[in-house]
Amino acid sequence: MQALNLPTFSVKVIEKEKKRLIFDFIRKKYVALTPEEWVRQHFINYLITSLNYPKELIVNEMWIKLNNTSKRCDSIVYNQFLEPLVIIEYKAPYIKITESVFEQIIHYNFALHVKYLIVSNGMTHYCCQIDYKNLTYNFLKEIPDYSTLNNSEED
Repeated sequence: MQALNLPTFSVKVIEKEKKRLIFDFIRKKYVALTPEEWVRQHFINYLITSLNYPKELIVNEMWIKLNNTSKRCDSIVYNQFLEPLVIIEYKAPYIKITESVFEQIIHYNFALHVKYLIVSNGMTHYCCQIDYKNLTYNFLKEIPDYSTLNNSEED
């Protein structure tokens, strides 16, 4: 798999029935090794090891109801009160992050009403903070560590 703009770590990859699988340490099971999953596992590792996100407050592949349909969020990070705080959308490294990618994650946020949206293709990462009081948003220069996310909730 392609090298990413994320810290490397010791991934567990196996082959089963001629399919490559990667261990998802959040879901505690092997899943299909796709380019998007490669990005997810590296990004989650980065959040946990570099930015102190508690792995117990991260959910991968979360289904939500939106306009009478079911949609799947790639990852959701919760606060200490188990309220959604961040939605993360992953794309394969060769997929450009465009306005349509942000439209997808914004639609998910209609159901979750989080404070942060993150999009990554493993090479480029964007984090947007939403200000519901002033109905604005702000792209951040870097992804905040977990304590910063929680401290900003009182804003």
